[in-house]
Amino acid sequence: MAEICSTCGLPQEICVCEDLAREQQSVKVRIEKRRYGKIVTILEGLGNDIDIDDLCKKLKTKCATGGTKKGNTIVLQGDHIKKVKIVLGDLGFPMEVV
Repeated sequence: MAEICSTCGLPQEICVCEDLAREQQSVKVRIEKRRYGKIVTILEGLGNDIDIDDLCKKLKTKCATGGTKKGNTIVLQGDHIKKVKIVLGDLGFPMEVV
């Protein structure tokens, strides 16, 4: 018997919770200058229903950079707003550049 999602009530194979979470929120992307003049790209506003580990891994691979996640925030090393816009758009995230 297939596992049933506790949120939407559908089988796990066709669960739509993550897609709905993407549509309901807006990811904020910004650049920040850190110590010693280092620039980082910060993604904020990611919900709890999204697999942040997987998203962080995809972004680091596509941008060819290092990075980390801290809670519901992803921090990438360097200025990668253009690449992040493309990747998030392909994944269906609405975003806002601050």
